[in-house]
Amino acid sequence: MLLILAMVIRTMQLHDWNSVSEIYAEGLATGYATFESTVPPYSHWDKTHIKECRLVAENHKTVVGWAALSAVSNRPVYRGVAEVSIYISAKYRGQGVGKALMQQLTLASQKAGYWTLQSGIFPENEASIALHKKMGFRFVGKRELVGRTVDGIWKDNLLFERRSKRIGIH
Repeated sequence: MLLILAMVIRTMQLHDWNSVSEIYAEGLATGYATFESTVPPYSHWDKTHIKECRLVAENHKTVVGWAALSAVSNRPVYRGVAEVSIYISAKYRGQGVGKALMQQLTLASQKAGYWTLQSGIFPENEASIALHKKMGFRFVGKRELVGRTVDGIWKDNLLFERRSKRIGIH
């Protein structure tokens, strides 16, 4: 079913957390979005995500997706490298929400001084792989059996990255 979107991409606000956490829980339920097993409390999520790079997509004032960045390291040499999180409500997948969020996240990341974005994606997450390729990310490599799920299943993770053409070395 195709829904007609009146989409707006904007900065995430605290009052969006309930919707953001529900969409995150939908991603967790797929079993191929993250190694995490539960949605963290907002206080933890807030500490681990870069404030200047948190976006939501709205359709008729309903949050239908979100994207945010996390620092990959606290070492100064990596201050311009961040990891992407992007989650789309199940009802709105495949309708351009991810593309719109990723476009705006890329712009926000560059404005905040990030020159490299990276994503670790499970091989089963074909939609995320396709989105990242479409948005200019390149496949860097596969980390074999790099992490274990709460169920004890070891999983591979595919590493994708995108270098800015506007800031940093290009």
